[in-house]
Amino acid sequence: MTDKKIVVALIEDDPLIAEMYTTKFTKEGFDLKHAADGAAGLTLVKQEHPDIILLDIIMPKLDGFQVLGELRKMTEFKETPIVMLTNLGQEEDVQKGRALGATDYFIKTNFTPQAIVDKVKALLKA
Repeated sequence: MTDKKIVVALIEDDPLIAEMYTTKFTKEGFDLKHAADGAAGLTLVKQEHPDIILLDIIMPKLDGFQVLGELRKMTEFKETPIVMLTNLGQEEDVQKGRALGATDYFIKTNFTPQAIVDKVKALLKA
């Protein structure tokens, strides 16, 4: 195992949620990069090539489904874990996310930030 920090891209438009996850992931030793809308998120991911992407759905400019679809079209991100992290918990939203290539789908209100960190660690070990 290298000493290289694991880079997590968080694409989330809510500043309070973004700050909460940034604090939690940074304390756990991750290098968290944040973008506040879908378009900025695409740019961030292309620049940083993160190890995993946490993606909200309802955001300005491009929504999470659009970002997910764009990333899965790019060869370099076909295998990158992309986790939908949202409050949209309807079964059709979950199915749409999975159909577009989401690795996993977490409802924000069902998980603490620590639980999300633990899930990310588990996904990266898989």
